[in-house]
Amino acid sequence: MTLRLEGVSKIVDGQTHIFKTDLELQKGTMNVLLGPTLAGKTSLMRLMAGLDVPNSGRIIWNGKDVTGQRVQDRKVAMVYQQFINYPSMTVYENIASPIKLMGKSAKEIDAAVRETAEMMKLSPMLDRKPLELSGGQQQRCALARALVKKAGLVLLDEPLANLDYKLREELRAEIPRIFEESGAIFVYATTEPEEALLLGGNTATLWKGRVTQFGPTPNVYHKPIDATTARVFSDPPMNFLKVVKEGNKIAFGDGQTATMSGKVEALTDGEYIAGFRPNHLELTPRAAGAMSFTTKLSVSEITGSETFVHLDHQGERWVGLVHGVQDLAIGQDLRVYLDPAHVYIFAQDGSLVSAAPYAEAA
Repeated sequence: MTLRLEGVSKIVDGQTHIFKTDLELQKGTMNVLLGPTLAGKTSLMRLMAGLDVPNSGRIIWNGKDVTGQRVQDRKVAMVYQQFINYPSMTVYENIASPIKLMGKSAKEIDAAVRETAEMMKLSPMLDRKPLELSGGQQQRCALARALVKKAGLVLLDEPLANLDYKLREELRAEIPRIFEESGAIFVYATTEPEEALLLGGNTATLWKGRVTQFGPTPNVYHKPIDATTARVFSDPPMNFLKVVKEGNKIAFGDGQTATMSGKVEALTDGEYIAGFRPNHLELTPRAAGAMSFTTKLSVSEITGSETFVHLDHQGERWVGLVHGVQDLAIGQDLRVYLDPAHVYIFAQDGSLVSAAPYAEAA
């Protein structure tokens, strides 16, 4: 069972929502669509589901071209950010509603509902109405209605975005289990890199209607093919700094240089772009030989046990995520430290030259 997109694009009112895209999803895989708002995640899902018809290309399901096939004729289930349940029906009736339309017998319906309810931990609540459930239980009910159809393709469009933190964490932990039990192709859209890492499987990063990279989630995170992918797969986005390679060293400015190793050493001398994630900026150096930079603090945000520091470094805007509650004054000079082992090097066109680690401080 495979879903294959071949040169699929979508244009609406003269604006390209999805540029030509090739993508292949395999049976029994979790596939995350990761990107900011308006990156094209929902547009791509609607094409997969058959809710929209592409302007070019083909959609192949199990070797069959289904590009023009109605969504009703496909084995597809979709759950939205705004979870929808029928308030006048019980949980049992909500879960049963899609398979009643398939003409199943009462016995088949009952068996399917109870099996799915058990999977979603809803068995004790089958006689309740949706408004008698917590937010997480209501979302489980919506998920159960999608799964009971035994669809080969399950599309989840930011399904946890409207839940509070505790409920999100609870369902994030359960979704991989649900996915494994169903054996379907799951496609899960999110704006949060952390969620993609927690879900695992494969990740496709999207930026302005383009899939920039697709592959096993850890590979995409650790080895982004370009600066755009690195920016998408970092929250807050990756920081960047113009650097110069000369001989066997890279100059980072502020008098900081790093001695190169590996394939970076063979690069042509000239200008490059260094990238590093916010959690690798430190107020106190932990690694011997960490580089230091003088910055000015623009904004400080305390988030429980961590602090976001928004910095100005010679006109470059950086964000650091540092441990602890930091008592800092806006506008103060702030020295920050960076272990060069965590630095990525990109060419001027944004393509990845070397993933971290690559160098030693000098």
